[in-house]
Amino acid sequence: MRGGTHDEDGLWQREARAQFPIITAHPELAYLDSAATSQKPWAVLDAVRTYLTTSNANAGRGTYPWANRTTGVIERTRERLKEFLGDREPDRSTVHFTSGTTEGLRTVARDWLVEHLTDGDEILVPFSDHRANLEPWLEARRLLAERGTDVRVRALPCQESSGDYDHRALADAVGPRTRFVAATHVHHVYGGDMNVHRLRAAVGPDVPICLDAAQSVGHLPLRVGDPELDVDFVVFSGHKTLALPGTGAVWARNTRGPVLTPSGWQGTPNTVGIVSLLAALDWLDAVGVDRIAAHVTRLATRLTDRLRRLDAYEVLGCPASLAADSTLPAAQRRHGIVTLRHRDIPSDDLGFILFSHGFMVRADSLCQAGADDKDGSVRVSLHVYNTDEEIDRLLAVLDSMA
Repeated sequence: MRGGTHDEDGLWQREARAQFPIITAHPELAYLDSAATSQKPWAVLDAVRTYLTTSNANAGRGTYPWANRTTGVIERTRERLKEFLGDREPDRSTVHFTSGTTEGLRTVARDWLVEHLTDGDEILVPFSDHRANLEPWLEARRLLAERGTDVRVRALPCQESSGDYDHRALADAVGPRTRFVAATHVHHVYGGDMNVHRLRAAVGPDVPICLDAAQSVGHLPLRVGDPELDVDFVVFSGHKTLALPGTGAVWARNTRGPVLTPSGWQGTPNTVGIVSLLAALDWLDAVGVDRIAAHVTRLATRLTDRLRRLDAYEVLGCPASLAADSTLPAAQRRHGIVTLRHRDIPSDDLGFILFSHGFMVRADSLCQAGADDKDGSVRVSLHVYNTDEEIDRLLAVLDSMA
């Protein structure tokens, strides 16, 4: 969808917000933790209720209409996800449903990567953003070591100040035995666009890239058919994408290396979660992911600009990446996440204080790889249901503690 006038955008946002019953039922509260899990619109809740009350059955294990309809909706969701991701070669790609990003990345690690590495190979993975995008690759190294295969896991170089991958240093990290790269699309803590398009140029045309898209699918446009997003796997969680918890997917391009085939006997899938994901994708397309991305970035800019004037707070990552007067290119901007620390108040305490004023935020180490208790921070993460008024109320409370 294209953006309209300020009044039109305001009406669009109010209409979208009204579709989230948990949000409208609690106007005194501001939910600012969508990077952890998103709220669900009526379209998703209604789709789940309709499924459970009209055709609930086990997929692929019956010849009666309910079972056939359940099998059909699973296949439709696979094709719908390919369409949602802008897949230009859907006949070659596959979609595998998982419980979320962590299981999806472990599926790629255990069922694909370990079978195609040999002694002396190297893989590049992120050591300082989403912990779920580190542990599966370390687990793969352990599994290979048990077989007597020594594989080196190297850290993707990153810039300490912004969290962005250090693309200038990447050339030195890539070697002749580099066989695989795991990357994060949007930084789990800072919300920064990690400029994944530069990775392909650095590693060359033959090295598979796996993308952790937990903070991007459903939050901003992600088109795997575009040349600048030439990745081989996209992994995400449904619960961050307006769908139910316990739902996720791995999209596999299947052009570099063999087809991804999860090992073991595949039992009953999370049919209700898959139904919710199909409804969520339809809702996101109808509302406009590009409009959602523009809305949350604008709110995050509003918050960051004010925080930069308060000496009591530190905005993590590169504050200029969300400043209204920033001259950084759009690709380096952050997407709906602002993470901060008070210079005197511990982050856990700040989180409790904010909730006492009606704000629900994440306050801890934020599942950041390599972080511990001393690295605690407060993460404000936004979605379509958040408003300017909520940001202004939050700023007033933060200002009172500055």
